[in-house]
Amino acid sequence: MLVSSSPVTFIAVVLSTFALGWLLGPALQDRLDEMASDDRWRGRPLRLFAASVAALPFAALATGWPAASLWLAAFAGWLPGLLRRVRMPTATLDRDALIEAIDRLLPQTQCGQCGFGGCRPYATAIAEGRADINRCPPGGVAGIHALGELLDRPHLPLDPACGIEKPAAIALIVEDDCIGCTKCIQACPVDAIIGAPKRMHTVIAELCTGCELCVPPCPVDCIRLIPPADASSRPLHPL
Repeated sequence: MLVSSSPVTFIAVVLSTFALGWLLGPALQDRLDEMASDDRWRGRPLRLFAASVAALPFAALATGWPAASLWLAAFAGWLPGLLRRVRMPTATLDRDALIEAIDRLLPQTQCGQCGFGGCRPYATAIAEGRADINRCPPGGVAGIHALGELLDRPHLPLDPACGIEKPAAIALIVEDDCIGCTKCIQACPVDAIIGAPKRMHTVIAELCTGCELCVPPCPVDCIRLIPPADASSRPLHPL
């Protein structure tokens, strides 16, 4: 065996197999990352551990222990699955609960000004550390402070790249100008607009979030934003 021939040769074999394990380790690291809920174990320390585990069967094979290498290879493939099975339920539960708590603090306008496809995707990005808490203009300063208190993060000013805080508003379709193109219906993320092709459309005030996504597609510029109180005093018109 190499271990009996020369200590230098043995060390060289171990180092070379560790280097090979370093290259193969990221695949193991990816699986371990799924169950790791503590950021202190991410990055280089986890990669060192993964590389060491991946290197063990190669080291055993190189030093003349083929049976041991098979057992170690099986262990290297079995360990991440065991860890994932043991720890992932708690980590997933904690993650889902955190996303739900963040989502409840968002205004549910589904406007996309934060750069994500709605409030839930933004909440997920915040929980995963991929987005700051200051990217929601409809939530404004109060929303940022609420998220900061929940997550124990600094209260940042609203990111100007996402827009500015505005008073609450809902959409109003000027029915006399509406041509029934249905483009506003397609743009509305909460199905608050009703109508038919080539027929007048109208906004269900109780469902409208004021996201403004229906305004740009309108080819005749017949959509206005008004305070919610003004909408409640408008008479109803038949379609």
